[in-house]
Amino acid sequence: MPLATIDIAVIIAYAIAIFGLAQWVSRDKAGAGPKNTTDYFLASKNLPWWAIGASLIAANISAEQIVGMSGSGYAIGLAIASYEWMAALTLLIVGKFFLPIFLRNEIYTMPQFLEKRYGSGIRTLMAIFWLVLYVFVNLTSIIWLGSIAVTKVAGVDQTVALVALGTFALLYQIRGGLKAVALTDIVQVTLLVLGGLIIAWLTLGKLGSGDVFAGWHKLVTTIPDHFHMILKKGDPHYTDLPGLSVLIGGLWIANLSYWGFNQYIIQRALAAKNIAEAQKGVLFASFLKLLMPLIIVLPGIAAVVLAPGLAKPDEAYPTMMRLLPTGLLGLVFAALIAAIIASTASKINSIATIFTLDIYSKFGPKRDERHLVMVGRITAVVAIIIAILTARPLVGASEQAFQFIQEFTGFFTPGITVIFLLGLFWKRANEAGAVTAAIASVVLSWLFKVQWASLPFMDRMGVVFLIALALAVIVSLVTPARRDTDTITTGDVHYATRTGFNIGATAVILILIALYATWW
Repeated sequence: MPLATIDIAVIIAYAIAIFGLAQWVSRDKAGAGPKNTTDYFLASKNLPWWAIGASLIAANISAEQIVGMSGSGYAIGLAIASYEWMAALTLLIVGKFFLPIFLRNEIYTMPQFLEKRYGSGIRTLMAIFWLVLYVFVNLTSIIWLGSIAVTKVAGVDQTVALVALGTFALLYQIRGGLKAVALTDIVQVTLLVLGGLIIAWLTLGKLGSGDVFAGWHKLVTTIPDHFHMILKKGDPHYTDLPGLSVLIGGLWIANLSYWGFNQYIIQRALAAKNIAEAQKGVLFASFLKLLMPLIIVLPGIAAVVLAPGLAKPDEAYPTMMRLLPTGLLGLVFAALIAAIIASTASKINSIATIFTLDIYSKFGPKRDERHLVMVGRITAVVAIIIAILTARPLVGASEQAFQFIQEFTGFFTPGITVIFLLGLFWKRANEAGAVTAAIASVVLSWLFKVQWASLPFMDRMGVVFLIALALAVIVSLVTPARRDTDTITTGDVHYATRTGFNIGATAVILILIALYATWW
């Protein structure tokens, strides 16, 4: 069924407004001169807390979250919300313990931290790895799942939707870089939250014949098996979310790697005015994370009752959107597009940042700032073209794209987490140990997947992390330490946080305890 005229008008108005806002915040101020790499890749290191928090969520919550996690809610239930709620706690850890070191040492990319801590070899190795991961897994997933939603709701050909989403996201950020992305993300996140709350409210209302609370009661009593946070052995989806591992096991490995050491996430905090502003930003993001299951997972669970028998779980959210009345459908659809565009633009900018600053600028003669910004823009164009061409063969065949992404990245995240944790908190760790952890992570993950197929991938991440950690420690101790390669300063780093952060963090923890106690 095609969109009504008013829905199309809402979507067009959003597109024009957000594109115009991005160009306005990207403008060069009088007398400031052309953009340099700090301006383009780190928003002049002047982001306020609200932009940091909103941009963290906008970068994270995209098609693979909204469409993919809603699909997992349809298939698995509320247990998939652990990815969101445990992330809220992880953000607090990142703000208190990781950011003080990164900002004290003026880190602008994660590969740069690795070079300053371990040496140049691992910087190049991990920069190449992240580029491959971002382009061929993350970027392809975002635009592919986004195109599914656009096709399902608007009836647009999926290839056309794929190209349109990628092109708009590219043009949206190519002039202003991170500043264009971060300073418009508060609008994107507001629209995302508003749209998500509307669809959750209306789907519950439909279940309850106009009464939202009756709809909630009907949903909980009709499919009670979809309302357990901790799955027991024997559950058909136990391999995806293996019981207590979501609280004390492998999910921590994935979360620390993603929120603490992932360039396109942490880049927002690295662009903060100061440490206090960065910590307020991650606290804001932590509170927003508590809301996400209501916005994303609940519609997928509701689809089990309202639209049983879907061909694929990833069709759940777009199908629920089709229940919305004219006008509201355009608003919620614009919110979904906002999330897709914001996340795609963030990913493109981080790809450009890593390639330009961690690879291109390290080889050949020294280039001026204007040249490096130009290279970043060219990289952005190439990245989105590759993603558009490879999205269908790489992601299109997956049953649950969100779970596919988690399992694939799970091959690498144990090693990444080991490398950074040792680099941050153990001075004796060296490059040999770090490389050992990286290699062991991939090799052991593959061996366990083949030889121990019954082991849930989340538990596999935990086991591989422990082995890689032990190997990294042993190799670091038996190989000579090269003190000239470690230029990271930690002796004068202060981990004490302000009263406001402490109060907010306590509130987040208490809410999490209440949520898990209720839905255990």
